[in-house]
Order: sequence, then C-alpha cells, then structure tokens
Amino acid sequence: DMAEPIQQLTRNNNPQERQSIPFTLIQRKEKLGDLLYEKRQYGKAKWACIKMKEKQYEQSICLGFMKLMRYICEQNSSGLYLGITVPIVTIVHTNEAHSAMSQAVTVAYYLPEVLQEQPPHPFDSDIIIEEWPATIVYSR
Repeated sequence: DMAEPIQQLTRNNNPQERQSIPFTLIQRKEKLGDLLYEKRQYGKAKWACIKMKEKQYEQSICLGFMKLMRYICEQNSSGLYLGITVPIVTIVHTNEAHSAMSQAVTVAYYLPEVLQEQPPHPFDSDIIIEEWPATIVYSR
C-alpha cells in the first residue's frame, strides 16, 4: 500500500531538496551540549492536516504520516510530487480539562512556498488544508 509513496520519497530524498520551514527561534534548551528542544515561531501559512484517533498514540502518528505521504507523493489534484518540508508537525490534543492527553493527534505538513497561494487538493477526504495563524512549535 505504501510502496509507491516510499519509492517516490526515496527517488526524491536529497537533503538539499527538503525545504526547511522559515521560523524565528524563541528559545533553545540544551543540556551538556546536547540540544533538548527548540521553541520556534512559524508565520501564518497553509498546512495539510489530518486528525487521527487510534488506540495508541504512536499508531495515530504513523497512520497520519502515511496518509500525508500519499498526498505529498502525487495523490493530489496536481498529480505531482510536492516536495518535503521539515519538520512534519504533530499536535497532541488534551481532554477538555487539559489534564490528560487524548488519543487524537493532528499530523501536519507545511505546504512549500510555491504552493502556499494555491495548494493542490488532496484525494483523501481526511486531509484538510488549513491556514494557520503564526504558531509556536516545540521541536527536537
């Protein structure tokens, strides 16, 4: 089921072809010279997002990522490989009291700069294109 997207990604897996999402570094936390995390602010932009709710948190992330990879690798209205942007963002949701994590996660892919104005439509109806306001992200 994932053979085509994986082959497409492998063919297009040159690090120089990965677009880093532009951000402003807010904070960098290190311990003994090792990076623990960065707090970043990303500007307003369009993202392809999918919300998943599997029994295990890890399953939700993996399945969401695989669906996004299909979108990136030609299962979109342009029929083209869209290119990889890094990082792929995972949003962890909490219950209404904000006291525990829920099983639901959102996995999101920043659309490359050239696609921001008119993003290709996904064939998978679970994937939605959202315009996010400026956003704070913790990255490791």
